[in-house]
Amino acid sequence: MTDTPPDRLSSNPRSPHFDEALLSRGIGIRFKGAERKDVEEYSLSEGWIRVALGKKVDRHGNPLTLKLSGPVEAWFEHPAADAEGEAEA
Repeated sequence: MTDTPPDRLSSNPRSPHFDEALLSRGIGIRFKGAERKDVEEYSLSEGWIRVALGKKVDRHGNPLTLKLSGPVEAWFEHPAADAEGEAEA
């Protein structure tokens, strides 16, 4: 069984694509061949990421984001808790 991240994930709790359990494992993102640590949301199938636009916020206090298109790769930085138990057994 492969341990792959979902097709789309967001770090914004208001988003329907938010999943705290997956985010707690750490998600690594490579966009156009370079690792990015500032990704707010990504979509593997559509080939885009959203990054914060500096410290600018909208009138509701949410960060302004910029959508960048290109090849996106994602991976988990830490194994799942149940996979660690199986590996030790």
